[in-house]
Amino acid sequence: MSGIHEECGVFGIWSPKKAALAETVYYGLYALQHRGQESCGIAVCDDGVILAHKDLGLVGEVFDHSTLADLPDGNMAVGHVRYSTTGGNERRNCQPIVVNHMKGRMALAHNGNLSNAYTLRRELELSGAIFHTTSDTETIAYIITKKRLETPSIEEAVLASMSIIEGAYSLVLMSPTKLIAVRDPHGFRPLCFGRLPDGSYAVASESCALTAIGASLERDIKPGEMIVFSADGVRSITSKCETAPKRTCIFEYIYFARPDSVIDGVSVHGARLRAGRILAESCPADADIVIGVPDSGLDAALGFSQRSGLPYGIGLIKNRYIARTFISPTQSGRTDKVRIKLSAVKETVRGKRIVLVDDSIVRGTTGGRIVSLLREAGAKEIHFRVSAPPFLHPCYYGTDIDSEESLIANHRTPGQIAGQMGADSLGFLPLDRLHELIGDDNCCKACFDGRYATAIPENAVKDKYEMKLGGARQL
Repeated sequence: MSGIHEECGVFGIWSPKKAALAETVYYGLYALQHRGQESCGIAVCDDGVILAHKDLGLVGEVFDHSTLADLPDGNMAVGHVRYSTTGGNERRNCQPIVVNHMKGRMALAHNGNLSNAYTLRRELELSGAIFHTTSDTETIAYIITKKRLETPSIEEAVLASMSIIEGAYSLVLMSPTKLIAVRDPHGFRPLCFGRLPDGSYAVASESCALTAIGASLERDIKPGEMIVFSADGVRSITSKCETAPKRTCIFEYIYFARPDSVIDGVSVHGARLRAGRILAESCPADADIVIGVPDSGLDAALGFSQRSGLPYGIGLIKNRYIARTFISPTQSGRTDKVRIKLSAVKETVRGKRIVLVDDSIVRGTTGGRIVSLLREAGAKEIHFRVSAPPFLHPCYYGTDIDSEESLIANHRTPGQIAGQMGADSLGFLPLDRLHELIGDDNCCKACFDGRYATAIPENAVKDKYEMKLGGARQL
């Protein structure tokens, strides 16, 4: 994987009776750890009082028996794992965000990225709002709180807010008496819910988190839909934005999601197998063996092997105790982690012509290092195959690609990229076959074709609010 930055994972649970829900959320977040490794947090609602613990680090680092025990029993809880797509990696940006206002309390966890966050925040600041974080999640919390003061219920406040905020957002929030799950009208980011044997309901970014806590998947939350869990039962409310075209991020299937998850009825593992088969048909190679880059390249490599008839082998071993390369905020950090993250299996690759399958190429740095590892292990030829089309455009919906200048495919042909990385050949998944991965062309692939579902944001720099604050400190 060549340096793509991921977004976040959200989790929530509602129980008909008081229980130690923090532990359940802990396991749910553990299953979603792949979606964000910078920080995490859990908030529990105990009779209308919301208590939270959050900090920088992995789930197993931030929470232990003591911190979990310090959180009270309750009938609702929400959790979050984060990678920063708007706002830096600082403790103040950890989620869930907890808000106290004159009509009660609220805890909010957000996965996605608002495309109009800069405009909204500027308007709020001009009206007197004071921000304590530099993430767009606080903007969402401000807008919902303002609408809550004007409306008779939290549901109506959220619905009113959905007509204001734009872009990608899958939200899980708690009021003193309700757990609410919301997916944006385009359905950019996944969100689903399930039921536990004791009658509790859980909401998660991916179905793998439901499986981890023993919940059965009920269904995905529809684009533009709100699900309300409370003592009155489970209610579905459809927003006025329901006419927006569905645009689930195709990269969820290619890379972000865990292969054992099911998103909008489509198996992630199955989608990746299809990507590998398409690659074998469109970009064949005269080779001896097919290997994948752990983890998200493995399924596509298996699909390539199945369609091409070439044997599948384990050629790279991943160190399970180091985070994904995208966690490093600098290029030097990424390079250092690649050096200790992967190692080649010499017995598999020595003297062989290899098809190497990965999920994407962004800058070419990581791919080049992997090619070098395989050359050093004795690989005779390396034919690099990518289970996605070339990245050509920024993403404004939760994938941290904000500069066309940094995308190697904008400056070099596949042959030139192969030469730079030291590979013998390079092939990408054809854009016109991308829809075959999920059997539906109603997906967001703007990072490949530049066709955005919303207006391009006024300011898309990830650290724009830090820059703003930095300037203020210098006055």
